[in-house]
Amino acid sequence: MDKDKDIKKVRKAIEQRKKMRGLPSGGTTKQLLPSIPGEEEKHGYYSMFTHHEEVSSRNNRVVTSMAMKGILSAMLFFGTALLWQTDTTLLEKPREWTSQVMKNEFPFAKVNVWYKETFGRPLSLSPQPVLETNEDQSMALPVNGNITETFQTNGTGIMITPEETTNVTSIQEGVVIFAGNDRETNKTITIQHADGTVTNYGNLSSIDVHLYQFIAGNQQIGSFTPEADNETVFFSIEKNNDYVDPVQVIQVDELP
Repeated sequence: MDKDKDIKKVRKAIEQRKKMRGLPSGGTTKQLLPSIPGEEEKHGYYSMFTHHEEVSSRNNRVVTSMAMKGILSAMLFFGTALLWQTDTTLLEKPREWTSQVMKNEFPFAKVNVWYKETFGRPLSLSPQPVLETNEDQSMALPVNGNITETFQTNGTGIMITPEETTNVTSIQEGVVIFAGNDRETNKTITIQHADGTVTNYGNLSSIDVHLYQFIAGNQQIGSFTPEADNETVFFSIEKNNDYVDPVQVIQVDELP
């Protein structure tokens, strides 16, 4: 009898310990997953592998996301550049829309001025020779010649008629935001300036600059050779999305 009492006491003690530890007791059966202790647990420490694996996984996702965004940004950038360089009628409308968006929404010229003042040289996608600019130099027409069509005639710009082959120069420093064929003015260059104005040079014989190139004041950007079907250079100035009379902006010595 004493042995039975001792056995009952032992069983009760075991049952109490199981309850305190949260283990199943009596006839209840509960499946327990076996747990293999790690090296830290064998020596009395908690395992840290799970936490590190979660942190590493999150870091990998962040790095992957940043890399993907960088790749997509590069694709968008170079795709836009390719859009301008490709001379295809199917891409004419997308090119015009993209050009208009960039003119109105991103101040390339202002960013370049800030970059030049901060770092001492203009921002450029390709190596360029250092150009000396004279900030006190007054603006002049892009080519020498007579104005044969005034702003009042067409409402957008002026037509200049050179007598011989001549270089076409920018009226002030800025950034090229278009260099290619335009439906109305054929070979055309558009330059954005830090003061918010945009100048257009059309009907050119050759284009000597590329997209996003920094241009100094009075720098050669192209050339013009008079021909029977093309005797004039088109020039216009835009400010706040409106055309203004170039003659009112630039000092012109002689009018026809």
